[in-house]
Amino acid sequence: MKIVVIAGGLSPERDVSLGSASLIANALIDTGHRVCLADLYRGVETTDFEALFFDSSTKKRYEYTIPMEEPDLNQLKAETDNGDSLIGKHIIPLCQYADLVFIALHGDIGENGKLQAVFDAFGILYTGTGYIGSLLAMDKHIAKQFMAWGGVHTPQWELLDAPFEDTVEAVSNVGFPCVIKPRSCGSSVGVSMVNSMEEFQSAMEYAQKYEDSVLIEQKIEGREFSIGVLAHQALPLIEIIPNEGFFDYKNKYQPGFTQEICPAAVPEEIAVRMQHTALCVHKLLSLGSYSRIDFILDENNDMFCLEANTLPGMAPTSLFPQEAKAAGISYNELCDRIVNIALGEQTC
Repeated sequence: MKIVVIAGGLSPERDVSLGSASLIANALIDTGHRVCLADLYRGVETTDFEALFFDSSTKKRYEYTIPMEEPDLNQLKAETDNGDSLIGKHIIPLCQYADLVFIALHGDIGENGKLQAVFDAFGILYTGTGYIGSLLAMDKHIAKQFMAWGGVHTPQWELLDAPFEDTVEAVSNVGFPCVIKPRSCGSSVGVSMVNSMEEFQSAMEYAQKYEDSVLIEQKIEGREFSIGVLAHQALPLIEIIPNEGFFDYKNKYQPGFTQEICPAAVPEEIAVRMQHTALCVHKLLSLGSYSRIDFILDENNDMFCLEANTLPGMAPTSLFPQEAKAAGISYNELCDRIVNIALGEQTC
């Protein structure tokens, strides 16, 4: 089967995406598919699409090392002639040529539903969640409204839009400590922990580098967990313990910066309750064949859902594949299973 693994894009999370995509592509090659890894933003230079696909007989292996710093998107624009266009040269016909697209993007067009809507319009089959669920989950303000409506506890929050005239009132409503984050970014891009008004302004400026709509969210002190959902079944919990600070961009993607314990050491009652809540959030947001739901458990064992991820990191050491491994699903099997679900060969 010919599969395009689509990655990169014009997103602050492009490096994370390319890292995951390289490993996904290799896994799919190992399981017998013909694979082409393409950068959504850069596009491809040829229309000889068959020459872009590799299988196990070609000995082709993809590699990508995630830098410690977030990418410079202005430099990326300068290196291409795409400007603000989000889809590069020949990407749509390449995807039409393939049997399936494995979406390995993070952030922006890959997770906010835009690409899924374009693929639907062109009749292109793809993995993961459709455009409606992608939009609902990526917009943290909307997602939290759905959670609250569905009875799922989520930290108190306020939404601020440019020109940010009501910041003092919003901060007073939430209080300190709080979390400042862009409305629709992932991978902890643009996120700051704020303990005072002195720290608030610089945190707002950092978040506004990525978006003019910002959430001020109550900071819940406690243990951080994540739960994967695969084919509407909850995977084992994983606990995330950064060596220092919080689970930010650097701690997420640099080896050795965070301890990750899976299955997490929690009482069974808590594990079952959190898995049930993860499935509720997955359903509330109309998510597809797989997702990852993030939680904080406070000192009173009260659970707060932080957000849902429709395209969780997919390196073998990422949270979602670690949870799958704890459930007895190898990395190659996980990638192939996501493909099979998209093809309708497995019940979702």
